Amino acid sequence: MTMEAGLVAGRLLVATPMLVDPNFARTVVLLLDVDESGALGVVLNRPSQVPVVSILPDWSGHVPTPDVLFAGGPVSTDSALAVAHVGDAAGEEPIGFRRVYGNTGIIDLDTPAELLTAVVGGMRVFAGYAGWGPEQLQGEVLEGSWFTVDSSHADVFGQSPDSLWADVLRRQPGELAWLSTMPLDPTVN
Repeated sequence: MTMEAGLVAGRLLVATPMLVDPNFARTVVLLLDVDESGALGVVLNRPSQVPVVSILPDWSGHVPTPDVLFAGGPVSTDSALAVAHVGDAAGEEPIGFRRVYGNTGIIDLDTPAELLTAVVGGMRVFAGYAGWGPEQLQGEVLEGSWFTVDSSHADVFGQSPDSLWADVLRRQPGELAWLSTMPLDPTVN
């Protein structure tokens, strides 16, 4: 995986209109880990109907609206992964938190929630994740399945995941902004 391709933790993968796989069509994926063994990320725009309080009541107070479990991807859908924003990025990492980029990282959900209450500024909980083997994601980017773009705090913790695909594309320069208006079915255009 090369940095030239924009494949680094903290960047977004935005599905191109040609990506029709139902697992990833019109998704926005936050990359959490990219190295020579592959890549791992979570889909940011697939909220479920399952309230976090029904699965992880101790953590529910940290989850912004919509306060539901998100479908993070097709791998290990029976497990939960939490992405959180903590305070001062220059400070020591809190117990139970692994920094991924900036002041965003992964929370160990086995950590007692009260140990992180003072530092967690928001979190999302995902059932499953998206994963790629060595060079697989780079190949998908090169074949035109994904755009790679910068992420923002609102992409991860915003209140409008249903419009995230179009919102992320709209803020990009040139042709990517134009794609944000593309209908699901191009024949109705």
